[in-house]
Amino acid sequence: MARAVAGDTAAFERLYRAHVPRILALTRRMAGADRADELTQDVFVRAWQKLALFRGESSLATWLHRMAVNVVIEQFRTLGTARERFLPEGDDVLTRVAAPTVAERGWHAAMDLDVAVNRLPPGARAVFVLHDVEGYKHEEIGTLLGVSVGTSKSQLHRARMSLRGHLTATEAAS
Repeated sequence: MARAVAGDTAAFERLYRAHVPRILALTRRMAGADRADELTQDVFVRAWQKLALFRGESSLATWLHRMAVNVVIEQFRTLGTARERFLPEGDDVLTRVAAPTVAERGWHAAMDLDVAVNRLPPGARAVFVLHDVEGYKHEEIGTLLGVSVGTSKSQLHRARMSLRGHLTATEAAS
């Protein structure tokens, strides 16, 4: 770490290689596969630029994780996706019956879930990933996304219903 802070690119490359799989997985879940690579690179460019500011109060993995969340959210705002953030009211997919759990369906369900998450609108996907995957609280999500706690809760519910609908449709087709 100290060598990377001092400008040693080989040392930073080792840090990059150690942490890129987790950051790539996070950006893929939050922003979709089509933007994940670019956003992951943005995270590590920003990390290189700000490495000297890392105080060591948390682990490097935690620092990079928070940076990745901020980069993705910043990208949402930059692209103006805030207007497309949530599912429209009354979306008929929300009334579908709940699908069996991932454990009940086996490993194929995990792949189906990834497909379903990628189909969510960017902001609904962000709320779902931040809450159900990464463990953020609604208050934190509201602050990060610039929405109220109630909106975060509502959109999480809608995202879950949409995911259940997709998984139910996928199961019925198989």
